[in-house]
Amino acid sequence: MKSEYHLGVRDLLSHIDKTGNVPSVKRQAQLLGISRSCVYYQPVPVDPFTQGIMNMIDVEYTKRPYYGSRRIAKEIGNQLEIPINRKRIQLLMREMGLEAIYPKPNLSRNDKPHPVYPYLLRGLNIVRPDQVWGTDITYIRMDKGFLYLTAFMDWYSRFIVSFRLSTMLTSDFVIEAAKEALTIGVPEITNSDQGVQYTSNDYLSLWNPDKTKISMDGRGRAMDNIFTERLWRSVKYDEVYIKNYQTVQEAKEGIGAYLYDYNYGRLHESINYKKPAEVYFERR
Repeated sequence: MKSEYHLGVRDLLSHIDKTGNVPSVKRQAQLLGISRSCVYYQPVPVDPFTQGIMNMIDVEYTKRPYYGSRRIAKEIGNQLEIPINRKRIQLLMREMGLEAIYPKPNLSRNDKPHPVYPYLLRGLNIVRPDQVWGTDITYIRMDKGFLYLTAFMDWYSRFIVSFRLSTMLTSDFVIEAAKEALTIGVPEITNSDQGVQYTSNDYLSLWNPDKTKISMDGRGRAMDNIFTERLWRSVKYDEVYIKNYQTVQEAKEGIGAYLYDYNYGRLHESINYKKPAEVYFERR
């Protein structure tokens, strides 16, 4: 998959010391909140106008996920008072992982042959923590550039078990988030889409088949991962859209604080006005 560079990473990369006299490059990247794969990547800037269009696409798609490229192009053109080419919107949506024919983001579309697991959640009554985890990836805008956010959520309690941000849409940050989540709990079922991040051998090998079954969404089924989709909407409206992140680290701190409050501070109507951490840990 084509790697993307997002402005705001360049300054962080300048702080990486590769001499071996300090903590490992991997550890330094973790402390700076960037993916290890960014360190040796040659940056390609994103022009400000294209970045602005992508941010507008993200807002419109989050607000109206049933919009395809035609209506998004028309809406953005009306806002900017200039004609916007639909083909350009289609291209940018593909780069962002937004499929016009799907009513949900599919940031990791996988057109190559890969293992396909059945969708195991149809009609399932979710009654306890660690019964089902869901995971997905979404686009996060910055002042200059953008990031990708992944999270693992316990569907019963809505508890965010782990999350990671990355400057590139590679598999490593999803695997890091999964490994961290597995230090906290082990799900009976883990559900994802069929993207390259979730069908790689490195990812699939993390799950012990004697303890965890793998479930994958059917293409075009927006409801298959509905709790995670609702999380993305909340993160964007309550945190991302009212901030103007200048650096990756600032985004990591802001989103980290938001998700901590989501877990430990906020009362959720969907779980009888309890906090996700309270529900997750009290029933385990």
